[in-house]
Order: sequence, then C-alpha cells, then structure tokens
Amino acid sequence: MKLCHIVPSLEARHGGPSRSVLGLATALAACGNEVELLTTDTSDPWRRVEGNLEVRAFGRDWPRSICGSAGMRRHLRAGGFDLIHHHSIWLRTLDYAHRAARRASVPLVVSPRGMMDPWAWKHHNRRKSLARNLIHPGAFEAVSGWHATSEEEARSISSLGFKQPVCVAPNGVAAPTDEELAAAEVHWRQLVPVSSERPVALFYSRFHQKKRLLELVDAWLEQGPEDWLLLVVGIPEDYTPAMIENYVLRAGKSGRVRAYDGIGHPPPYAIASLFLLPSHGENFGMSIAEALACGVPALVTDTTPWSGLNETGAGWCLPWKDYGPAIRRATSEGVDALRKRGEIGREWVLRDYSWGKAASILSEFYTAIGAGSGAQKP
Repeated sequence: MKLCHIVPSLEARHGGPSRSVLGLATALAACGNEVELLTTDTSDPWRRVEGNLEVRAFGRDWPRSICGSAGMRRHLRAGGFDLIHHHSIWLRTLDYAHRAARRASVPLVVSPRGMMDPWAWKHHNRRKSLARNLIHPGAFEAVSGWHATSEEEARSISSLGFKQPVCVAPNGVAAPTDEELAAAEVHWRQLVPVSSERPVALFYSRFHQKKRLLELVDAWLEQGPEDWLLLVVGIPEDYTPAMIENYVLRAGKSGRVRAYDGIGHPPPYAIASLFLLPSHGENFGMSIAEALACGVPALVTDTTPWSGLNETGAGWCLPWKDYGPAIRRATSEGVDALRKRGEIGREWVLRDYSWGKAASILSEFYTAIGAGSGAQKP
C-alpha cells in the first residue's frame, strides 16, 4: 500500500507523538508499504528518504499555533495514496487530510493521540468546539476508522458517539543501548550532582495541567522521603522549571525537588529508581513505556492504560486519591527492590510492545476498511 501519514509537528517540544508517529511510520515502511510522512516545521522545508519511508516537512504558516501550511495543502492535491492517516486533532492539517481523502476517494484514519480522553475533551471545550466547526469542519464525520493506542482510548472514542470502527494498536518501545544509558547517566550526574548522593524519583513529561505536575509536587513534599530527590524534567508549557522550583521554595522545602527543561538533553531514566506520572489521562503514555524499557518501575494513576503494572509487579497503577500514600510505600521498598521491579518491567514491555506488532495490526485494519480498493467510507 502507498500510505500518507500526517502529523502536525515532529518537534520534540510537542511530546510523545513526535517520537511515536515516526516510529510507527518507520515500522509500516519496514513491512513493505510505501510511506510518506508529512509534517510542518517552523524552519525551512526539508525532506529525507530512508528506504520505503519519505519524510517531508513543510513551512508552517501564521498563525503557527494551528499548524496551517499552504505547502502541505498543495502537495496533498497530487494524491496517489491508498490511505491517509492523520495523527492528532484540532489542528489545520486534519482539514487537509480530510479534503485530500475525499478528493481521492480513499479511507481516512485518525489517531486522536489522547485528545479524546475525558479530561482532554473537556479542557478548553469552547475552543475545541470552534476548531471542530472552523478549523477542520466535517472531518470527524468523514473518518473511515480511528486508531487508538489502548483499549481505554478506544472506549473514550466510542463514548463520544462515534460509530466508525476503532483499531487498537499500542505504541512500540525500543530498548536503549548500554552506551546510550551510560552517556545519559554521565550527563545527568554532572547536571544534577546531588543525584549521585540520593535516590531519584523522576517525572519526565510535558509541564502541563493534564499531568498533575503541581499536585505531584505537593504529594511528594508531603509523602516523599526526605533522603530522596524528585527530579522534574520535561517540556515547559503551563509551567517552567523556574516556576516549579519557586513553588517548592515558597513551600519551605528547598532542595527536595529539582526541575529542568528537557529539550536538548538525553532522557534522564538512567539515574532514576522510580518513575512517577499521575496524569489526568493518557492514551498510551510513551514516557511510562520508555521508563520501563530502561528498567525503571513506574507509579502511575489509573487514568493511564497501565493496569498491567499491578499484574506484572513492574510498578503500581492506582487512583489519584491513593497516590500520595503509594509514593511513601514505593520508596520505602528501597532501591534494590525497585530495581528488581524494573527488570520485570523491562522484560514485559520489550516483549509485548513492539513497532512491528503495531504496524502489523494497522496494516490489517487498513485493508479491512478498504485501503487500495478506491472506496472511502462516506
């Protein structure tokens, strides 16, 4: 099949989809499909080809916040695809995908990428209503099928009243090399010298309200052990590292938490003994999978699709109301016991979450909804 995948941005500052969409496109190309991955960028347009995968970035027009691109729109007019798969919603590129699929009479698949979970759907709901009607009108109704990365996300899509078929294909995760882990450890030990003296609990995600970052800091200051460090690293959005550290300083708990902008730094999993993510909701949670692949056990909320942590013993997945006490219990196990949990988690995710498996599931779904047949669901 000749597939067109579209993602508004591949910039690291936009979080998990910047990694997961590229991983999926690469795996689909490895399966023998011809894959063109289109995106927008604030820099000059660029293009690269790796085997059956071609990645093209088009200039992002003003207003940049909605990821409009006349260059991408023109490129899609040429058609020639058997199916168009768009990742994320609320942005202008979904309108281009919708119109191109309709013009070519090919299926349109959409991955909401967490934007249809209950918390995200209600957050700024007026803006999103405007986006649905003005930025990509009619796109949701024209979707031939949805791609969810967990059963929980699939249920969220269906609960909103959408009747199109939903394919559940979790993201994949790759094991870092020993060299990558060693280099990351050296980097972060130098940047955060105290991490060599104290066990580290790590939050690594976007600094967004959805992630409950301030609530996590409060829970840590109340329940976390004083001989541990909470390291907060990620992409500044609602908060900056300075805001986080000032928040801790005002609480009279200086030194208990350190915060850093993660852009330009390797992932800090190599210095962590425990991973924390009390998010309001995740469609998958790439950082959870990555932490486990690095041998770090995870403590997350049950609004993420990681109940398997409880079943495997690789960590804990529980309600937010129980999160604070769970921090105390998890850290009290000690670093050696946590390391054993991390080993279990690493074996689990590397066995069950691969990009090849995700690509195989989606390829079958594409065929089932008519890719290559010239038929698009009205």
